[in-house]
Amino acid sequence: MVVDAPVSVDDLAEGLEVPADAVRGALEALASSYRAEQRGFELRAAAGGWRIWSHPDAAPLVARFTGEAASARLSKAALETLAIIAYTQPVTRARVAAVRGVDVDSVVRTLLTRGLVTEAGREGPGGGILYRTTTAFLEKIGVDSLEDLPPLAPHLPDDTEIDALLDALDDGP
Repeated sequence: MVVDAPVSVDDLAEGLEVPADAVRGALEALASSYRAEQRGFELRAAAGGWRIWSHPDAAPLVARFTGEAASARLSKAALETLAIIAYTQPVTRARVAAVRGVDVDSVVRTLLTRGLVTEAGREGPGGGILYRTTTAFLEKIGVDSLEDLPPLAPHLPDDTEIDALLDALDDGP
């Protein structure tokens, strides 16, 4: 309960001096028990480890006591930018701006400040800075890895719609 980042099964096993499989089984059993008992907290796997979280139903009350204000919420622009970075990383600001169709400099600075994205090198010599998501991002959305992100395919237009759009663009105004 006192950690500020998820703790891996291996670290817990080493600290407790028990096999990792026993720790994994105990964590899964506890998580299931907490869900069944509808407690105000839950044990979840995220970002490669386990951590105690406020139950989503209790989160507003917890936020009042911890001083987390509604200002901690991300704007629609920030969420869109974060999604583009998450699904296309590593990616430059210019590429994100091209996808969104607007300047993203201030939004990327906000995401950097909040620790949700980080610099990941440069795109070739003299190229733009590349950005990727952080483990804090994985924690916030409650997934272990980027592979756990939901697929985009169900939210994209089908090939017929894309072909029609491309035809319209080719025909001009």
